[in-house]
Amino acid sequence: MASTTNQLVTGVDFVALPTRDLEAAVSFYGDTLGLRRSTYRPDRHHAEFETGNLTLNIMNPERMGLEHHPFQNALALHVDDVEAARKELEGRGVTFDADTFDTGVCHMAFFRDPDGNTLMLHHRYAPRTPEA
Repeated sequence: MASTTNQLVTGVDFVALPTRDLEAAVSFYGDTLGLRRSTYRPDRHHAEFETGNLTLNIMNPERMGLEHHPFQNALALHVDDVEAARKELEGRGVTFDADTFDTGVCHMAFFRDPDGNTLMLHHRYAPRTPEA
């Protein structure tokens, strides 16, 4: 049932991904994945990268008094062609967890960053089903 009050949450500002080695993570997200770095604060133990619609905050939680828990539910990174992007990343040293998966509406290819955070290349090729 829809609420008649104003929507409280209006978006997602960023997703935090933990690292124990900020420099290795900065290299992976910037050089390997080719994402634009928008913030780099090693003195504050984090960097941010832009994906086009969501900021990835790469941070060292242990330096902030928190526990390190790798992100296990795959973060879907949109690409126009999963196979072409996969081939490019494999050429840059990325190892994928399995063959590319076709769900019947999208293609997905799973891999991990140097800290074990689960990522996927994703492309939806079928239209979304309307909300029920």
